[in-house]
Amino acid sequence: MDAVPLFGNDLTVDAPAPGPAAPDAPWEGAVNARDLGGIEGSIQPGRLYRMGRSEWLTEAGWRQAWEQGVRTVVDLRHPSELGRRGTDPLVHPRAVDRFVLLNLPTEDPSDEEFMALCGPYLSSPEHYGENLRRWPEKFARVARAFVTAPAGGVVIHCAAGRDRTGLVVALLLSAAGIGPAATSADYARAVTAMNERYRGQETPRETPRTEDELAVWLTRAGRQLEDLLSSFDAVRYLRDAGLTATELAALKARLTHPSWPG
Repeated sequence: MDAVPLFGNDLTVDAPAPGPAAPDAPWEGAVNARDLGGIEGSIQPGRLYRMGRSEWLTEAGWRQAWEQGVRTVVDLRHPSELGRRGTDPLVHPRAVDRFVLLNLPTEDPSDEEFMALCGPYLSSPEHYGENLRRWPEKFARVARAFVTAPAGGVVIHCAAGRDRTGLVVALLLSAAGIGPAATSADYARAVTAMNERYRGQETPRETPRTEDELAVWLTRAGRQLEDLLSSFDAVRYLRDAGLTATELAALKARLTHPSWPG
């Protein structure tokens, strides 16, 4: 793999207080879903959403997402993870066919070294830097997909909508000039939402944390994420991974310009 510079010594990042929380996306069945509009008062509503598995959406949920302006859904999972489970709602293909659906994984499960480090899936900001170092071309594809998506909202999701989604969201927000503290606060919301979901399940896929355990985890994970972003030049990273100056400007405009795409 070609070496891609990850950290820039000339980058100074201030950490302003997080802006108001973005609203949850009111789509039936959606888990850990919300519009990122409102972050630091810069991210425009209706541009970028995050959520957990798309298979959790009901047919009504897909319709509601369309009516809210969503047109593109980017799935970060490996193809082996895709597909309906027995507890997922039945959805007619016509409910999703009108969306642009992209499967753009951010990691390679055949990489035994990386899987040994963070497997069976990315679950902590502790390993975000290694993920970025190994596969810059994968993150460039996701960023370009966001830039070139048809007008309308773009949903980014993985399985829980927490860490793979959190890493991509952090990359896009950082490239748009959003500070580490606001990004970390958004990540904390995602972790908390999934922990609450697991608490309410008889057989959760992860053991839920107690309130004290969650507080300790959020403190540590938040520090790890802010430390990474404080020394990370997202624009340089994406440029070195292949995005043009025009694409990088378009990425920021799509997220922050009030009149985009006008």
